[in-house]
Amino acid sequence: MEDIAGFPFFPVRYDKTGAAHVESEVASLLAFLGKGTTTDLILMSHGWNNDINEAMNLYHRLLTSIRTELTENATLAARKFAVVGILWPSKKFADTSLIAGGAASGDSRADFVLKAQLDLLKDGFDHPDANQLLDRAKELVDRLQSSPKAQREFVDLLRSLVPRHEKQADVDGADSFFTEDGDALMGRLSRPVPNPLSRRHADEGGAASTNMEGGAAGLFDSLGGIKDAALNLLNYTTYYQMKERAGLVGAAGVNPLVADMKKKHPALRLHLVGHSFGGRLVTAAAAGAGKASVIKANSLSLLQAAYSHYGLAQKWDGVHDGAFRRVVTQGAISGPMIVTCTVNDKAVGLAYPIASLVAGQVASGLGDENDKYGGMGRNGAQKTPEAVKAALLEVRGAYAFAPGKIHNLHADQFISDHSDVTNREVAYAVLTAIAAS
Repeated sequence: MEDIAGFPFFPVRYDKTGAAHVESEVASLLAFLGKGTTTDLILMSHGWNNDINEAMNLYHRLLTSIRTELTENATLAARKFAVVGILWPSKKFADTSLIAGGAASGDSRADFVLKAQLDLLKDGFDHPDANQLLDRAKELVDRLQSSPKAQREFVDLLRSLVPRHEKQADVDGADSFFTEDGDALMGRLSRPVPNPLSRRHADEGGAASTNMEGGAAGLFDSLGGIKDAALNLLNYTTYYQMKERAGLVGAAGVNPLVADMKKKHPALRLHLVGHSFGGRLVTAAAAGAGKASVIKANSLSLLQAAYSHYGLAQKWDGVHDGAFRRVVTQGAISGPMIVTCTVNDKAVGLAYPIASLVAGQVASGLGDENDKYGGMGRNGAQKTPEAVKAALLEVRGAYAFAPGKIHNLHADQFISDHSDVTNREVAYAVLTAIAAS
């Protein structure tokens, strides 16, 4: 056990299969809960682009803000909190703007960036031969511009890195990713993904900015033509792997842990908080998988969550429910659910437009709430009857959170980028949802 901002804090590490990496961490948590002094347990998860040090830094900053707001919340004064911090292997994207040396090797900048990113993605995939496949893809970079054969092999190598499911539950372009002819797919991806912030700034009368700092690295640079396609493909493949892993850790690892805790301590209030793919992880944990039951939690806070905005939807296309619809229909969350969302999120706001390009969508407004391929952190929960539109408020603002409702908190004013989720306004919203449960 550690102490973070006055909270008993229990890190629980999982490997990429969803197995608890250090059993003593789980034992320590269960022993502490066995004392019967904890009324509320906050379980939080980091997301993509975080190594362990960055994840712990996120937890420190968010819990410090939560502690500040908790001292001023009389409603929660009698409750005793503890925190579980999930730590799972999340691969960082390459930041093309920070790759030292530029094209020092004699390659063009585009070739250098692609090769550097392929190197940095090593050890990030679950395929047993992933590193060798990435090396082979790296050998093809110089020929991508002129050789459709090289393009097809490049695509086949990358999609062989990740598992293919016969039935895709997520709305993320995966069907096209796995079935489209390689050079045709490269053609679809051979343009840079539009940056919504630059477009908005230009619409407001300013020059379209090219400063992409503050988002998920590697998702934004334009390399030109077929090299844009290769970069988009690399980012989509990495996104897909991290999406799969977050869901697996949530369903196979965290769900049974929480089910065991709830069985032993039925009066314990549980609050799920997830950032980025951590939002997917905690939602998958609540939903369970296969014959596993949903777990009962008191509140759910999705902070710039990186999964489809149809993830909780009811028949989003007239036929199919969202991948995690059972969280709603089976009453997994007894209290309020909140979803922060903003156009300022360059990670979620641009990852899903890549999915749109994969699926052949070319309309304007890629990734927005009208796009089939949009993300929670950009748009909130869409085509979800229980969702209500609201705003992230200033501290001490009056929220009208209701049990069983999903509150889409549009947060352009207070959340500046994908990782800006540790400020007092976010902490206040999380605590208000906890207090209303």
